[in-house]
Amino acid sequence: MQPSKKVKTISIIVALSFCIIAPLMGYLKIGLAPVIIVGGSAVAAFCCWQATYLKRPVSPNVILPLFVLTVAALQIHITEEYLTGFGPAMSRLFNIPWSEKSFLLVFALVGPAIYTLTTLGLYKKIPLAGFIAWFIFIGPGVAEFTHFIFPLIAPALEPENANHISGQINGTWIDQMPNYYYKTTGQYYFAGMYTAILPMIPGIYAIYRLIRWHKEKIKSEL
Repeated sequence: MQPSKKVKTISIIVALSFCIIAPLMGYLKIGLAPVIIVGGSAVAAFCCWQATYLKRPVSPNVILPLFVLTVAALQIHITEEYLTGFGPAMSRLFNIPWSEKSFLLVFALVGPAIYTLTTLGLYKKIPLAGFIAWFIFIGPGVAEFTHFIFPLIAPALEPENANHISGQINGTWIDQMPNYYYKTTGQYYFAGMYTAILPMIPGIYAIYRLIRWHKEKIKSEL
């Protein structure tokens, strides 16, 4: 059953609002990095969602296993990020106020609640759930490759100091900011890098599978 035109219109408005508000809030609260990563993933997800799921909601038998696997892998990845100080490391890398508290609030508390509701939405073929699923597939599915680039970037704060540092950034106290700069540490690693590939595998496969499903659906309707 196709969703009504009204439901689709509301879904588009909400999705577009997310594409604008989420990066803007990230920029105001943290800095430019969330705009590039979150904003870029959101815009790409919106385009893919409009071209596929919004026109033809995907069968739960196809999309739900892919979404659950990606989210489960993402949570394992976030665990490594938390244990290795991803938020504070990003703060040092880009001179942005990304505290451990804000990292946990978004990725360990709010995120899982959204993922759970999205699972229900995908089961019911709710259009907006398809957008969130696409955002998750593209974010962890594609954007996680940035973990392999971060060790090559000189931190904005004390790049030659291998020790953890603490201090205020834009009025926010950031404690224990690690330095993962390869030229300083001699080790090619950044917080979360070991498990970054885990959500990438089901995420990238989901993108391929959904595009193929959509093309097959179009052919069957001809």
